[in-house]
Amino acid sequence: MPRTLNVEVHRVRRAAFLDAAQQLIETKGYEEMAIQDVLDQLEASKGAFYHYFDSKEALLDAVVDRFAEAGMAAVAPILNDPDLPALRKLESFFRGIASFKAEQKELVLAVMEVWLSDGNALLREKLRRLSGRLLRPVLTEVIQQGVDEGAVTVSSPTQAARIIVSLIQGDQDLAGELLLGRRAGTVSFELVAQTFAASAEVFERILGVPHGSITVMDKKTLHFWFG
Repeated sequence: MPRTLNVEVHRVRRAAFLDAAQQLIETKGYEEMAIQDVLDQLEASKGAFYHYFDSKEALLDAVVDRFAEAGMAAVAPILNDPDLPALRKLESFFRGIASFKAEQKELVLAVMEVWLSDGNALLREKLRRLSGRLLRPVLTEVIQQGVDEGAVTVSSPTQAARIIVSLIQGDQDLAGELLLGRRAGTVSFELVAQTFAASAEVFERILGVPHGSITVMDKKTLHFWFG
């Protein structure tokens, strides 16, 4: 008889691999981490590992997927609040994501190092597709709400969301460069603040909302990452 998969056991065991990998990525760095490190931490066999993941890269993908999905779950109450106006919802969404990333700072920094590495163009493309898949429908819905409320003036919420997601992805690249520049002492905090203020202004113009309606990154978050 064929073996019957115990879904819960499978889920728990796979999560254990992800937990171990995340801890190692945060402490050793992804490039220094080996599959054997994960096996040693869990006292698992290579066969067990390859039952869940076909490579080290697939393991990283799964860690990032879980992180992204957890981030969206954290802001779901904001997005699902029927009493929250669209612009406040958008503002709270950005702040909620920033707060979630701050709570996972070690992982964010570790993944950012991989993201900025010249040899990881494939990972960057995968992460872009993941962020697009998660963000576009959410932003489309919020923008449509803003149009219905008369606060947002765009002809196509879907296309506006697509453009904003592309800008957010560009901001992620820029944030990594600015962070490295701050660590090297070649970028001032004032330049960082001006850069993100300019991003917010671009979002506002796309959506046709008054200046000051959107804050991409507030001062507290700016100081947390770049201060």
